Parts: sequence; structure tokens; C-alpha cells
Amino acid sequence: MHRRSLLAGSAGLALAPFGAPAIAQPARAATLRFVPQANLTALDPIWTSAIVTQMHGYHVYDTLYALDARLRPQPQMAQGHETSADGRSWRITLREGLRFHDGEPVRARDCTASLARWSKRDPFGQILAAVVDEWRAADDRTIEIRLKRPFPLMLDALAKPDANVPFIMPERLAQTDANAQVGEVVGSGPFRFVRGEFVSGSRVVYAKNDAYVPRSEPASGAAGGKLAHFARVEWHILPDPATAAAALQAGEVDWLEQPLTDLIPTLQRNRNIEVGVLNEAGIMSIMRLNHLQAPFNNLRARQAVALAVDQDEYMRATLGDDRGVWRQCRSLFPCGTPLGVEDLSPLNAPPRNLDRARAALAASGYNNEKVVIINPTDFPLIGPHGQITADRLRRIGFNVELAETDWGTVVQRRVRTEPVERGGWSIFHTYGSSLAYLNPAVSSLVKGPGASGWFGWYDSPRAQELVQAWLDATDPAQQQTLANELNRLAQDDVATIPLGQFTIRNAWRRSITGHLKGSMPYPWGVRPA
Repeated sequence: MHRRSLLAGSAGLALAPFGAPAIAQPARAATLRFVPQANLTALDPIWTSAIVTQMHGYHVYDTLYALDARLRPQPQMAQGHETSADGRSWRITLREGLRFHDGEPVRARDCTASLARWSKRDPFGQILAAVVDEWRAADDRTIEIRLKRPFPLMLDALAKPDANVPFIMPERLAQTDANAQVGEVVGSGPFRFVRGEFVSGSRVVYAKNDAYVPRSEPASGAAGGKLAHFARVEWHILPDPATAAAALQAGEVDWLEQPLTDLIPTLQRNRNIEVGVLNEAGIMSIMRLNHLQAPFNNLRARQAVALAVDQDEYMRATLGDDRGVWRQCRSLFPCGTPLGVEDLSPLNAPPRNLDRARAALAASGYNNEKVVIINPTDFPLIGPHGQITADRLRRIGFNVELAETDWGTVVQRRVRTEPVERGGWSIFHTYGSSLAYLNPAVSSLVKGPGASGWFGWYDSPRAQELVQAWLDATDPAQQQTLANELNRLAQDDVATIPLGQFTIRNAWRRSITGHLKGSMPYPWGVRPA
């Protein structure tokens, strides 16, 4: 079902009451009620890069460093650092008074174990880990990172935002295999996860961490003083967009992360509701193909898919005709940034249409292998993309199965590397903050580490060489040349297929204020108006 027909079927619910029990007014005043983009099923933000899990992570955990609103790394759990004269040793001192939610103090060994585990999962962390000789605790408050050679982007790595954020966990949890989820949710951040009230598909609850000692600086992005003004934060999982908008209008929830585009005008006419963009950096939509299994272990079959993509159709399906909130972007680095150069690959040269894609598939040697598209029905900014892809690939000759489930199931299934006959997958769609794809250091879309990389497992030694050369380059012109070559190579190889770039508008009741600009809807700073 496409977005328009779904919306037609639910339009009558736009003003329906939100089916929840009445909440006493004093309890409401102490509770921030938030509707996230999707259901929370995976609780470990190191194990998965899913945005909803990273949002959960920002409630519960803290980081040694964090990016402020101007994208500068700032100390967070760290008091400060010093480096050796040769740049091969970093000593980071923890702030005093940091405690985990179980009452245990945060020690340097918790941090080193957390960083070691993070570096096995995150693409930027893997680059850092390749030059780390040792992560060690010099004492309880001093982290020492010994390097094989200088790594000038150390603070950028430790302050990495958005996907696989280097959150700090207790050592006993950080020793969990990086390919498995931790069994508990224990952090040191401004909110505690209330496990006893967690109902996947319905509600997630966080309680203010009264032991949290915020920094003295004003909050800025993910950095600074994280002040929790509410005793309790509740996530209400409302996958139907009309029901979520109705709940906001009725005052049953306070904040809606992703109101459906078609419902924005209705919300804007409500004098009790404000609509605004918090992530000004924007979002990139993408399609990811599984390079390990047929048919997309065949480069020419992947290229046929790329030729079939019409970005306008994907963007209109989720965001409507308002081109003020979306644009085409054929680069794998965000358009509007220095590295966001389009038209580097011949795959982007006109014409891009079904006829050209059909001819490419016919010449690829495709043997009618099944293409399984795993696709969420509860995610309005993603679900229509899977439906479009299924339609377009069938029209050019692929044997397609559209496997539609909830987003949590997609997140769980996309880690599987087996063939589709044994529960694997061929294609999924998602999106992420442009900041997560800004350059070769942070982006998982262009790296080619194979089995140790991001879902899809793009394998390209040349891409890895270009990433390292970009990191080592000191001349901006040389960096631009290397980034362009990497961008072109990843497009030629169809490492990832870009679907467009857009901004998301949040909506909240005017009874709350203090929202921070940033790539996530951060809970700190938000307070009663």
C-alpha cells in the first residue's frame, strides 16, 4: 500500500481521541510525553546504528566528548586531555563524581572497555582501532590511549554523533561480544531506563537520574550541561501517523518527532502547537543492497537497480510535492557540503530510466534469483520506499518478494548474512542525519571493509585505501580529490544508492519549550513553558 492510499484510509482519524487512560494533572506536569519515529526493539546503541536506538542511548548514556551545535568536539564526561609530544599517546581525565545508574562510580577501565567494543562496530571506530596499540586505564580517572602513529581526528572520533555513538557502559557490559547485544541497560546519563515499564510496541519510560552531575556550560547540541527538567520521560509508540497527530492535538502527548507531511498544515493551524526543524543539517535517504548474496554479489545486477531509481518518486512518496523540504542528491556525501559533489559516476548520467535499467539487467547474467526487500509498515518515511523499489524492480525483470513487517523486525533481520532462503535479505531502505555521512571518516556508506562493515557488507580494498589516504592528507585540495574518487568508486560499485535529501519537521505543544537544535530530538533542556 502506498502512502497516499494509507493516508486516505486513516484521514478520518485525524481528530479522534488518543486511546489512553487519563493522567492526573500533577503527574502530567512532571512527565514529558514523546512520540518517536519508530518502535524501540534493540536496546544496545553499539550493536545497532538504528536512529531510534541512538536516541534511546542519548537518554541513558554519556560520552567522553560530544559535538556542540557548531559541530566542535567538547569535553563531556572528560575533564580534559593531554597528548604526548609525538602525538602517539592520549591521556584523558574523567570528571569527578560520575556514577552509573547502578550506583557504581565510572572508572577509566569502564571507558576503555566501552571504546574497545565500540571500535569493533563503528566504521570510524574501526579506523581508529587500526592505529591503537592499547586502550588502558592508568588509574581510576585516567584513560590512556597508546597509538602506533598520531591520529589527529581522535576527538572527532570520540565525539562522533548519530550512529553507533561511543557511549560509555560499565566494564562488565562493555565486555559483551560486539556482535551481540548487552543484557542490561545501565549508563551514567541524565535519565535511567525503567526496564519494568518497558513494553515494546507500546511504551518506553525513562526516569530522571538524580545522581547525574551536569557540566556547568550551557547545553549545545549533544554537549554541555544536560539538564533534565522532567522527572519522567515517556515514549508512546504510535505507528499510525493520524493517530499520533490526533494525540498531539488532544494534548495526550507533548512532542511528535515525525508528523506526516500531509498532516503538517492541520497541526500548524492549531494555536497550541508549534512546528519546527531541529536538525538543520538535514537527512539522507538511502537504499542498501546485500553484497554477500546473489543476485547483488553481481556488480552489474546492482548497477541495474541504481539505474532504475527515480529520486523524485521516492521523495514525493514520503514528503509530498513541497520541494522546499526535499531535493535530489546523487552524491554519497551530503549535497550542500564541500564533499557533496554529484554526477561523478556514469550511473548518474542521463538517461536514468527503466529501459536503461532493463537492458543492464538483461546483460548482467541475472538468473532469476529471488530479491527479498525487508520493509517496515510502521515507518512512514521508509515504508513507501520499499514499495516503490519492489514495483520498479519487478518492472525491469527481477523476481521480487516484499517482506513487510514492523521496523524492529527489519532491524533484527538486517544483521543476518545468510541467503534469503535461510532468513537473509537483499535490500533495505533507511535514512540518517547528513552529519553521519559528512566525510570518509564518519560515513558507513562509502567504506568497503567487507564482513566487518555496515549491513550490506560492501567490500572494496580500494575504497579502504582512499579512506586512509583522505585521513592522512593535509592539503584541502588533495582531500577533495580523494573524496571525489571515493564518492565515484562507491557509486560505480553501488555500495549504497542515494534516494534524496530532506529535512524533518518536529511538532510539539506550546506547553513545552527549550528544544535544542541538533541531529537528534535531545531530551535535555526541554522544560515546561
